[in-house]
Amino acid sequence: MCRNIRTLHNFEPAATSEEVDAAALQYVRKIAGTTKPSQANAEAFDTAVAEIAHATQHLLDALVTNAPPKNREVEAEKRRARFAARA
Repeated sequence: MCRNIRTLHNFEPAATSEEVDAAALQYVRKIAGTTKPSQANAEAFDTAVAEIAHATQHLLDALVTNAPPKNREVEAEKRRARFAARA
């Protein structure tokens, strides 16, 4: 999985629409193999991002868990520690 796409489920506060849009954009970039589509493909690219963000939001709204919500700062620190260990 693309390292830039972060887990969005089970955080308090819940994932924002900006986070969902960013994840959708990263996914489409990965699938398309480009960070910026040509003019000819821009509409298809933007449509895909919007549709994936919409589906992602529906998924996040439907998921249930018994686990306590995660803390964003703690999870960010874990990511930084894993990154430092790789370097």
